[in-house]
Formats: sequence, structure tokens, C-alpha cells
Amino acid sequence: MPNEKLVFTWAWKSTPERESLVTVTLKADGAGTIMTLLHEQFFDADARDRHQNGWTGAIDKLEKLFG
Repeated sequence: MPNEKLVFTWAWKSTPERESLVTVTLKADGAGTIMTLLHEQFFDADARDRHQNGWTGAIDKLEKLFG
């Protein structure tokens, strides 16, 4: 199925050397869609944990908007 996977690099303007990789996959599920987000290759565990909090908040807002 076309348009089901988006892969991009992620880096903050202030720390461009700390590039990580984000993969978002979308899969039809009845009348809805299942979204899977994988963010990997973090600089350290602290960066991973901060991004987890950020992504969780963003996904929660999407779920409220579209759920």
C-alpha cells in the first residue's frame, strides 16, 4: 500500500550532531488507522527519555482529536 511509511532524521537546531531516526508507519484498521512510531539512534538515554515524553504528549493529542 502506498503512503504507509515515513522515515526521517531528527535533530535540534542547537545540537545538529545529535541526529536520530524516526519511522512512522500507518496501517488501515477497519474504519480507522493504526499508527506506529519508532524513534531510535539517540545520543543518550536522557535524550531518549525526553523525546518519549514529547512524543507521548503529541500522540495523546492526536488520539483526542481523531479518536
